[in-house]
Amino acid sequence: MNIFAEFLPDFLQFDAVDGASLILLFGIILLLGSLGGKFFQKVKIPQVVGYIVIGILIGQSGFQVLSASVISMLNPISSIALAFIGFLIGGELKTSVLKKYGKQFTGILLFEAIVPFFTVSIIVTLISFLITKNIATSLAIGLVLGAISSATAPAATTDVLRENRTRGPLTSTVLGIVALDDAVALILYAVTASVASSLLGYTGGSISTQLLFLAYDVFASIGVGSLIGFLLSLVIKNIMVNEDRILTLSLGAILLSSGTCELLKLDTILAAMAMGFFMVNFATVKTRGIFSLVEKFTPPIYVLFFVLVGAKLNIWNITPYVAIIALIYLFFRTAGKSIGARLGSIVTKAPITVKKYLPFCLLSQAGVAIGLSISAGQQFAETIGPTVVLIVTATTFVVQLAGPISVKYAVTKAGECGLDVCESDIMKSCCVKEVSVAGELICSTTSTAIVSETTRLTDILDSFSKNYNLNYVVQDKNNGLAGLITIEHLKESLQIAEISDALVAYDIMEPCSTSISPDMYLDDVLKIFTEKDADALPVINERGCVCGIIEKNTVEHYLHGKVVELQQKLASLG
Repeated sequence: MNIFAEFLPDFLQFDAVDGASLILLFGIILLLGSLGGKFFQKVKIPQVVGYIVIGILIGQSGFQVLSASVISMLNPISSIALAFIGFLIGGELKTSVLKKYGKQFTGILLFEAIVPFFTVSIIVTLISFLITKNIATSLAIGLVLGAISSATAPAATTDVLRENRTRGPLTSTVLGIVALDDAVALILYAVTASVASSLLGYTGGSISTQLLFLAYDVFASIGVGSLIGFLLSLVIKNIMVNEDRILTLSLGAILLSSGTCELLKLDTILAAMAMGFFMVNFATVKTRGIFSLVEKFTPPIYVLFFVLVGAKLNIWNITPYVAIIALIYLFFRTAGKSIGARLGSIVTKAPITVKKYLPFCLLSQAGVAIGLSISAGQQFAETIGPTVVLIVTATTFVVQLAGPISVKYAVTKAGECGLDVCESDIMKSCCVKEVSVAGELICSTTSTAIVSETTRLTDILDSFSKNYNLNYVVQDKNNGLAGLITIEHLKESLQIAEISDALVAYDIMEPCSTSISPDMYLDDVLKIFTEKDADALPVINERGCVCGIIEKNTVEHYLHGKVVELQQKLASLG
């Protein structure tokens, strides 16, 4: 029994919702979910864990702000979120990547899906038989749980990859695996469900019938997604050019795909993935920008989705038998995934980072696994169904919390965090005080580009001939800003060489009213360069003292160097 729900006022327990309370509910979920995600992010834990924890607290295992009926009513949100996830994963499956990693994907996929199937099936069957002494029931539950164990949830995994801007062989492999192993799980479940039906005395459900339904599900889903992707590409190519309109069309197409799959009982993720795959590989270059537009729209949908994932989990219905089988399932699923991923990596001669860290990226379980458990719950309602649902729910509770943390550990150790960035991303995240040229920070009180009002012109010209900077910032006797000396001033002073020995910095500088702080981001600095039509700007700290000078060409050189550095690091990963 849930003891937490007793402490919550009745008006905060949503047993049913109308229009007004639905809006209030969305507000509560988004606000609490965002705050939870931010808190966990602050303590170096992936934000998705925060979303799920908030869901647990307000859901069936916690204070039951959301009742089971309300959670069920909000299921369409899960379908929509999975459609977005599938679409963005499909966009990562470029033919160039598949040509490079295709054999590797296939080999690892088979091992990491098949090994946990056998380990879970065998061990769960044995332990269940020792407890129940019923071989038919034990074998049936072992086979069904074995099939479900092969699935990996893409949502939590891709959220961590996106949050950490990862790129490299491990990231590519993970995206390919989580995109495809659900199909393997569906095939295994179709076969094992048929065998379980025979063992438990159910009529119908032959293997051929199950496989026929599976073929319909897979190929019809791919067909629906590809067709909608084709139509979307035609519309964008021939009619729409405005980004707002393209975003609206893209969202409409994803929702259309999801809704069609719901009506036809097809796989939402697979259809959306097919649409994304078509758009990135076969549509015109003009349409490729839709992925970045859609990605900007997804954060609130992901918050809703993961909070609801947590809200669905109910740990209060677990019996000792369920607890034992759940622990066995959890341990051997994890072991099977790890062993299978390593074997597949070794056989396919994958890069060392994939061999070492891929097992940490395959723990998450939700989506398809929960869907298959619900299917088993309905198909075997009088026998193993409720037990399967409880076991998958209980283990999902654990792996959805531990999975994102292990993914972050893996991509960090593999050195792939922060590699999926471009020059504009660096500009938005890098401050003036971080810029360096020839190993020297531009914000330094010992910088050769800082001179006093009384520094002789001959000394400045001598410094100019030896150092990288083209401009100088002049400070007064209190270390405040006095003015700037630009390269144009230096050129003019050379024309009056006969009196240059008598000149000092004060004589050739010009006053400067615009300055920047060391903590200003580079994209803001470049805007000031453009607005003021300037080539150099003084850097002034919070005390009003000169601490450096930044030049436009220095910023551009620094950004280019950072991009090249990231590309070289990416190439070194394999």
